[in-house]
Amino acid sequence: MNKLNLFVVEDDKAIRNLIATTLETQGYHYQTASTGSAAIMGILSSKPDIVILDLGLPDMDGVDIIRKVREWSEVPIIIVSARSEDKDKIQALDAGADDYLTKPFSTDELLARLRVTQRRLKNIGSMSSSAQDTVFKNGDLKIDYPAGCAYLSNTELRLTPNEYKLLCLLARNVGKVLTHNFILKEIWGSTLSGDTQSLRVFMATLRKKIETDTANPKYIQTHIGVGYRMLKIEDAEIKPCSAEAK
Repeated sequence: MNKLNLFVVEDDKAIRNLIATTLETQGYHYQTASTGSAAIMGILSSKPDIVILDLGLPDMDGVDIIRKVREWSEVPIIIVSARSEDKDKIQALDAGADDYLTKPFSTDELLARLRVTQRRLKNIGSMSSSAQDTVFKNGDLKIDYPAGCAYLSNTELRLTPNEYKLLCLLARNVGKVLTHNFILKEIWGSTLSGDTQSLRVFMATLRKKIETDTANPKYIQTHIGVGYRMLKIEDAEIKPCSAEAK
């Protein structure tokens, strides 16, 4: 039996029932909502482990819900939407969604995405409290692993959970080229169809937050067709890592 609590936001009754039945047969605990306002109140009060969210709701756009939830929660959000254009996926992921599934979808793929998210939830603790309980510094970039925070020029960066995990993975392998498949496996737990595009989107949004000139990146280098690498900033003013206060 799955002990996770899920919150399903879907205004189409048939699809909502399909998702609910699928979750029930797999032993998940869940609650549902059919409007954006009910979703926000429900997520706030029930504090679910994972949210499954439709974008096309009658009273509010799903992207606005993502933004509101991200103001106070880092709960994983899986989008299930009929919107299939890249711009819609990018907008949702940029707002803070963790995954995107396009309708029509198979229940098997939905369950696979949930299993991937579960594995990531289990790994978050080990990633943030591993043996690397230090402060990473590279130029003006700093990651405080114990606090789970990242800074640029001593200003805290507002990163989504996936952006933070990507940044930490690159930092822990600074100077090394990490392949797309390696990154997908480490962050998402698998290489499901469409995840490479999601990786590109997350990398693009991460770059916007840490690079002063995205056309000439200082920290993250793209190796076309291969993957990404965090460059080591050679700066004489860089001091050894120390447990600095936030």
